[in-house]
Amino acid sequence: MDERLAANRANWDERVPIHVASRFYDVDAWLRERPGPRDWETAIIGDVAGLDVAHLQCHFGLDTLALANAGALVTGLDFSGEAIAQARSLAERAGLSDRARFVEANVLDAAAALAPEQHDLVYVSLGALCWLPSVGQWAAQVAALLRPGGRVYLHDVHPLAWALADDEARVQHTWFEDGEPYVDDLDVTYTDGDARLTNTRTYEWNHSIGEIVTAVLGHGLRLDALIEHDWTVYPRFGWLVATDDGRWRIPADRPRMPLTFTLLATRQP
Repeated sequence: MDERLAANRANWDERVPIHVASRFYDVDAWLRERPGPRDWETAIIGDVAGLDVAHLQCHFGLDTLALANAGALVTGLDFSGEAIAQARSLAERAGLSDRARFVEANVLDAAAALAPEQHDLVYVSLGALCWLPSVGQWAAQVAALLRPGGRVYLHDVHPLAWALADDEARVQHTWFEDGEPYVDDLDVTYTDGDARLTNTRTYEWNHSIGEIVTAVLGHGLRLDALIEHDWTVYPRFGWLVATDDGRWRIPADRPRMPLTFTLLATRQP
């Protein structure tokens, strides 16, 4: 594995127990409520019952299990062994081991790791592409994982929001995938809790909307929808306002800007 991705994996291995114990993910409430996909996901994807789904970069599996709750047969894939172990444990606790399985693998090797399976849906949720040096390599894996007529659903951070500093006062990171990663050394993660990380070094890459769309089209997929949103699911900036459905929005007295985006595409026959 690329040493930069290996450093990212060590960082994510260490995040797992912090995230599992956090109020942000609230695993106990999830197990009580057993939710399916979020309303804004269902509005784009539709009913997933009976679909074969691959969830790439699944972390410790809550979104994977939500798809299984809705009747899908789901394979979650992540490069963190700690995350996969927790995901398998949660699947057992939720009684979903017959509908959800988990595979430890680099997402850039996903097609080989899951071969010869092909899927009706590839699902990718927030905070995924920034950990990958090449969105073209990612799109190649997605295309290989889909059967003809299968779809990819991607909801991720908008490259504009990713490029801005946390105080939104200036552009801190490049907008484009230009080969050189943004290198960070933070000892905290995005969830609550007092724990500190020891594997602090991470490498991240921004990818413009144009690069992502070009990569998807270049690997035999048809673009069905591309939607920019003025909301996200965590307090990316301190001035965002929480909503009742778990999102964070730009307040009415501020100019709107894209915080996340959704892409839906279909593999051509």
